[in-house]
Order: sequence, then C-alpha cells, then structure tokens
Amino acid sequence: MKIIITIVRIAIGWHFLYEGFVKLLAGNWSCESFLLNSQGPLSPFYQWLVAAPERLATIDFLNEMGLTLIGLSLCLGILSRWVSLLGALLLSLYYLAYPPFGASLLTNESGVYIVNQLFIEIVVLILLFLSKEQGYGMAYINSYIVERIKDKKSKVAIPHEEEIKQRRELIKNLAILPILSITGWKAFKDSTISGPDALSGATIQVNQLALNELKGYLPKGKIGSHQISRMILGGNLFDGTAHARDLLYVSSLFKAYNSEKKIFETLMLAEEAGINCIAVSDWVVQSKILNRYKKLTGSKLKVHNYYIFEKDRKKNEDGIKKAIDLGVDILQVHGTIGDRMVLNNRVDVIGDLLEIIRSNGVVAGLGAHDIHAFLACEKQGIIPDFYMKTMHNDHYWSAHPRENRRIFEMSLPDRLKSDHNMWHDNLFDTFPDMTVEFINRATVPVIGFKVLAGGAIEPKEGFKYAFENGADFICVGMFDFQIVNDVNICIDTIQNLKNRKRLWYS
Repeated sequence: MKIIITIVRIAIGWHFLYEGFVKLLAGNWSCESFLLNSQGPLSPFYQWLVAAPERLATIDFLNEMGLTLIGLSLCLGILSRWVSLLGALLLSLYYLAYPPFGASLLTNESGVYIVNQLFIEIVVLILLFLSKEQGYGMAYINSYIVERIKDKKSKVAIPHEEEIKQRRELIKNLAILPILSITGWKAFKDSTISGPDALSGATIQVNQLALNELKGYLPKGKIGSHQISRMILGGNLFDGTAHARDLLYVSSLFKAYNSEKKIFETLMLAEEAGINCIAVSDWVVQSKILNRYKKLTGSKLKVHNYYIFEKDRKKNEDGIKKAIDLGVDILQVHGTIGDRMVLNNRVDVIGDLLEIIRSNGVVAGLGAHDIHAFLACEKQGIIPDFYMKTMHNDHYWSAHPRENRRIFEMSLPDRLKSDHNMWHDNLFDTFPDMTVEFINRATVPVIGFKVLAGGAIEPKEGFKYAFENGADFICVGMFDFQIVNDVNICIDTIQNLKNRKRLWYS
C-alpha cells in the first residue's frame, strides 16, 4: 500500500511540477486567454480576475509558483498531506473554468461528462489528505535523521533488527531522488531544444485575438423583421465547400478540422463577438448539428438558408416548409439556382420560389454569382426582399483577364479549364463594375458574399470594397481563430467608410 500511494502521489506531483516548469520556462506565459474564454458558471469571476493588469500579474505568478511548489512537495513527500489539499483546491479552479457538463461540455477537451482527468486527480488528492499514510518521501528521511540524533544524545542503543529495518526504509525513500533528477533533467533538456511543450494545455499560445480585444459592438441592420449583424458567418467551411482553385485537398482539410466540437466552439465564439446569423447551404443536412447547438446553449442564432430548387412544385413547397420547421429564419433562392434558371430561360421558377417562401411568412431573398441573373429578374418585375450577390474586385493574381470572361461561366458545363487565362474556380464576381452599378440602384437590402474571393483578397481590402460599393451586410466564412480579428476589421471598416454612395437599406 505504501508503494502504491508513493507512485500515485509522485505521478500527480509530476503533473503539477511539469505544468509549472514549462510555464516558468516560457517566460511570457499568461493565463489571460484561458480565463477570459472560460465557459462555466464561474466565468464572470474568472473574467474579473484578469480585468485588471495587477490582478492578472498576481494570478500568473501564483499559477507558476503554485504548480511548481505543489509539484515539488508531492514528488519529494514534504508536507504532502496539506499540500494535497492545496492541490485539490487549485485543480478545482481549473475544473470549474471549463466544467465537463452543461454547454461548456461542447468545448471541453476531454469530451466526457463530469468525470475527466482533473476530477480524478482532485478525488485522489482529497483521499491523500484524509489518509494517514503518505508513502515514501523526504519527510521520512527527515524524521529518520532527527531520531538518530536524539538516540545519540540519549545514548540509547537501537536493536540491530530495528536499525536494519530503518536503513531499508531510508534507502527506499532516497530512491525517489535519482528518479526525479533524471526525469527533471530530461524535461529541462527537451524544453531548451524545442521550447515549452505544446502538449501542456495551458501553455498553448495560438496567434489569435481574445474576446477582450474586440474594438466595440458589431453594427446590426434589418432584413424583414430580423435584426442581423452586419457580418454574417458563412457555413461553407463547416461542410467543406471550399473554392480553392486547384488545391484538391482543401475541402477534406476543412471537414477534418471542423469536427462537431470545433463547430460548436466557432459558433460560441462568433456569438460572443457579436455575430448573430449564420448562412448555410443545406439546412436539412446541417440542422442536426445547429439544432443541437442551439438546444444545448440556448442560442438565439439566426439561420439563413440557401434553398436548392426541386423540379416539382409540390416538392419545393414541402422542402421550404420542412426547412422552416427545422428552424430556418431567412430563406433565399440559392445563387447557383438563380444563375442556372436564368441561363435556361426559367425566370418563372425564381418568381415561383419567392412566392412560396413568402406565402409561409418568411423573408425571401435571391442569390446569384452573375449579375445578369438579377438583371433578367428585374426585367420581369421579380424583386426579392433582399439580394445576395458575390462582391469583390478582380485585382488579384489568379483572376483571369476580363476579355476571356463569359456570362454565367460558373454554371457552364465546360467552365473548368486547364488554361490559366480562363475560369478555374478563381473568380466569383465576373463583372464587378456591373454588380456595383446594379447594387447602387437597388432599393432592398444587399448581402455581399465571396467578398474575399475564396481567400485571394485580404479582409481589410475585401470588406472595404463590399461596404463602400453598397453592401448592407457581408457573409464571410471563417475559422474560429479568425473571428475576433475579422469582426474588428468589420467594425473599423464601417466606422471609417468615406466613399459609400448608397443609402443603408436595412
């Protein structure tokens, strides 16, 4: 039993010591991001702790030294009983910052309910505190030396058998020292070669802005009766719909990164940053994840769905009703469908879809990649409740020359060309000047999408172009680590617009 307790105590002590050690080596480590993004019931308390620089500096120091000293004490067996209690209290604070229950279970790394590694270590430390047996350690060595000194002073002879037993116990206790020395030296050498261990959770430093670095509130506008943030989260990255030119692996990479857990993290971060609407291409497919997210978190996130056309009118009616029943707030005719219907001389289908959507009491939009789709609908008197149009400049390297562009080329059967001077999934607003001219005379809200041309344009440039040229909203696909920075750029862009001529129609 004594050996088992020693092994368990040292194992937990090593966890503390290692976490404290790598934080000290990092030099610039801070718990700020960890506490600011906490999601448990004590989240306001953790955020208060880091609100003032003085408190943050104190918390960082206590974390680094607390972990290190508790780890040393447990490994060496010095005052280990009371230190076990301190360790349990410290781990409880970590546990409650991201508790594996409620909404925060969605983003908890362990992915289990209530009982995770921290919970188990807390229980073991409490048991160590309650136990009289503390195992082998320096405390025994200290008491052995004290007893020997007392015995010599009193000149009381120790029985031979008892002395042999005490020496054996001393050797067992001393055995922990070379083990700790070798392990500690190896950790030090590794850290000097590669820097702080990335596997040590609280030492991971991702190059992204924290929520406390937001520059203000993201402005909102109205589409129908819905108050929508000026920036809408595009859902294409979640299902792997990536326009990546000839990089064939990108779609699979997006899907692999955006697990259900990562999607939940991204949605929670987006809402905290002020984004209250997500646009998805197929709500019937994606409703399972989004509905689960909304149920678990109590989210009021608006859902904007691109409706995909069915040839049978009854199927369209049923499909639209199903989407509404599943929680869609805003519906629009999918951009690809808008293009293809006009290309095939079926403008009447677009009018019919808008009518079905409106008859169900839902705001009805029209999407398109090619501006000629809107021009054809306008000519027939078909005006949606809002437009959603690709909006970006063509001043980037992979945009093919204007003289080689064709009307509705994204929908043409032979659209993919090996010739770099032709379209190859690289240009989404084929006629940008015509788009700007149309939008500036439109009298309904306009959402600009593909404003970064599938990643070819920097956000500062893309956001400015869209808003200055008349967009009331922009729809942007973002990874979680891009959200705060993009929201800040959006806020700055709207606040500093100088050349916008169109009124805000929302």
